[in-house]
Amino acid sequence: MAHVVIVGAGQAGAACAAKLRALGFAGEVTIIGEEPAPPYQRPPLSKAYLLGEMEEERLWLRSAEFYAEQGIALRLGARVEAIDTAARVVTVGGDAVGYDELVLTTGSVPRRLPAAIGGDLAGVFTVRTLADVDAMRAEFVAGRRLVIVGGGYIGLEAAAVGAKLGLAVTVLEMAPRILARVAAPETSDYFRALHGARGVTILESTGLERLLGEGRVTGVRLSDGRELPADFVIAGVGIVPATALAEAAGIAVENGIACDAMGRTSAPHVWAAGDCASFPWKGGRLRLESVGNAIDMAEAVAENICGAAKPYEALPWFWSDQYDTKLQIAGLNTGYDQIATRAGAEGAVSFWYYRGAELLAVDAMNDSRAYMVGKRLIEMGKSPDAALVADVAVDLKTLLKA
Repeated sequence: MAHVVIVGAGQAGAACAAKLRALGFAGEVTIIGEEPAPPYQRPPLSKAYLLGEMEEERLWLRSAEFYAEQGIALRLGARVEAIDTAARVVTVGGDAVGYDELVLTTGSVPRRLPAAIGGDLAGVFTVRTLADVDAMRAEFVAGRRLVIVGGGYIGLEAAAVGAKLGLAVTVLEMAPRILARVAAPETSDYFRALHGARGVTILESTGLERLLGEGRVTGVRLSDGRELPADFVIAGVGIVPATALAEAAGIAVENGIACDAMGRTSAPHVWAAGDCASFPWKGGRLRLESVGNAIDMAEAVAENICGAAKPYEALPWFWSDQYDTKLQIAGLNTGYDQIATRAGAEGAVSFWYYRGAELLAVDAMNDSRAYMVGKRLIEMGKSPDAALVADVAVDLKTLLKA
């Protein structure tokens, strides 16, 4: 009987296993994960879970009963040490586990601050796993001083939690503006104002020279020589694809584990999906760090394992929750040269990214209609005139029929 082994018990791994069973795959399915918890949602970690508004069990993607009923074996708290692609075997906990098809859904790992500048001091955290957030939750006490290194979405979400819980929060961003890598100045301006109104101090064009303290962090020294006190520090400086296992097995890596349009890697019978994988995209290669991509690509791989021979077509979408603002993003804004701004009801707003006349992406703040219409337009390959988008007298839904 065929055996599919999935390495990585996150969103992509769980989605692949569930899709295999939904498609009627009757062979063995095993998910191997390094963490002791069953597959769970990561986005709420830096939001509702950190705030104490969500219990661990509510993070779980499926109940324990689901895996048992579906005949999906979970091997948790276990690390795969090696892959032998010739013998079709993975080594885990000293055991050799054979596979007929192997799916790598190893995800990504957070960048950490270098030990040379104090990154290994106690009180310095990253936000990636359940254990990461459990370790820092006790630090979130009203009146304490939190310094966040990095003004991306993870850093800003952590800042929102800190401000809501009454901490004194400072965000350091080396670039000229927060969200510079991922969003237009208009979106940066929106979130800068949002956090400023909640008492968060945002220092842009400000680098970190080093963390201060003996044994435990007590402050930070900035690139301009200033020193700020800190009771704890969160590093939100990005993530990198977890490719070490694949590289050691001789599997090709190019901005992640390199896949073809079907999700196959350079090694026979080995597939990849999610944060760890890159795939063909408009003449180049793309790697997406999102829940949507993790699910969609993993399900496409499951279909192709079952013989569909169906190329994966990414439809990028993302979101972020900060205070009472929900940001929803459709598309990819790479290469944009103009922004159309559309005001919504009750302070909602959306920013529409264009390259020439082509609509690339939409950032919608508390405007689900703008997001849904924008997402649909992008998927349909339609690009309404930017002036029409910006005109609040124009009903967005009419643009879908134009």
